[in-house]
Amino acid sequence: MPATIIVGTQWGDEGKGKIIDLLAREATWTVRYQGGANAGHTVKRADESFSLHLLPSGAVRQNVTCGLAWGMVIDPEQLMKEVMALESRGISIRSRLKISTRASLVLPHHVARDGMEESRRPDAAIGTTGRGIGPAYEDRVGRRSLLMAALLDPNGEERLKQAQDAGIRRITQGTGGDRAMEWYVTPKDWQRWAEFLSPLLCDVSRELDAALRDGEHVLLEGAQGTHLDVYAGTYPFVTSSSTIAGSACTGVGLGPSRINRVVGVVKAYTTRVGNGPFPTEELEEAGEWLRASGKEFGTTTGRPRRCGWLDIPLLRASCLWSGVSELAVTKLDVLSGRPGIPVAVAYRVNGEEDTFPPHSPDSLQNVEPVYEEWPGWEPKEGPFKKIEDLPKGMREYLQRLATAVGVPITTVSIGPERAASIRCRIEP
Repeated sequence: MPATIIVGTQWGDEGKGKIIDLLAREATWTVRYQGGANAGHTVKRADESFSLHLLPSGAVRQNVTCGLAWGMVIDPEQLMKEVMALESRGISIRSRLKISTRASLVLPHHVARDGMEESRRPDAAIGTTGRGIGPAYEDRVGRRSLLMAALLDPNGEERLKQAQDAGIRRITQGTGGDRAMEWYVTPKDWQRWAEFLSPLLCDVSRELDAALRDGEHVLLEGAQGTHLDVYAGTYPFVTSSSTIAGSACTGVGLGPSRINRVVGVVKAYTTRVGNGPFPTEELEEAGEWLRASGKEFGTTTGRPRRCGWLDIPLLRASCLWSGVSELAVTKLDVLSGRPGIPVAVAYRVNGEEDTFPPHSPDSLQNVEPVYEEWPGWEPKEGPFKKIEDLPKGMREYLQRLATAVGVPITTVSIGPERAASIRCRIEP
């Protein structure tokens, strides 16, 4: 059975965690393929809420095997905390967690370097999460990474020392290195990591191949969003990995012929954390209203998110770059109560309109959104079991969205709870 990829179509925080958890009802595997603890996915189960940063969003479903593939950068301390946090709440995870030996380790000196580099560019800060992700990926490309496989190596401690010495020399050069000792992993901690994580290491690619050959349903879970992609995103205000669907294949070690479905997750409005261009951002009353109504604060950092209206040109680009075959729309209920809802359907650039973002990321900060006002709707009490139960304005919003981007909508979320979701088919 071919695999399904789930991608965010905006700047992250689209509600992928809920959609993945929903789709995981029919899956046997959920696998993270890029990023690290800079992700923040929230999953609700009954009255409980789970915040996940490294583990896949399917982790709260006991029947799902969870994979961390070789495209990831993994902070062992954060991963162990997440595992133990789930276990303390009655969710066993270790017996069904598979970690690629080829994934990179995030070490304390990566986190230190992340903070130092961000502080050195006060006028052009990226707005990173400070989790060491960028430096860890830099080391991977620079062929300096320590891989998870080192935890299996009898000489792993010596390899750790060499990697740390080299990494800490790079960040203390010319500074005196007063805090250098804080950034070393002790032999005791290394042994603790090895005892906890070594039994979970394996060849994730090979296990996924076997699962697909046996007809199992595999979900490949993206983190962040399309416009944070290191290549396709609003460079340099991007993450350090590729977030679009194509990176799922390189991130887990499966060929594109094993994929038959790409689900793009889109919030009914737009948010962004960190710096960078944001054409539809609302800085006054409307932005505050969206932030308060949508509870828009980051799962990973707690930072308030920048808020604005739905941006169709950006969404069109996301669907093109990832080959999105269907959309899942989230947080539609947040827009309830407004008589009309502005939606950017095009950009005006140098006096001319275009329905697609400019090809240069630098130009995005100079575009003028061209808005249409779509009809709003009054709040309506659920439960909503099918599309026909939704207010007329909600249904029209969804139809217009599908038509504007030319992609069918198959899932609609109208609240954070698992039950507040509708499976449907709204054709363009």
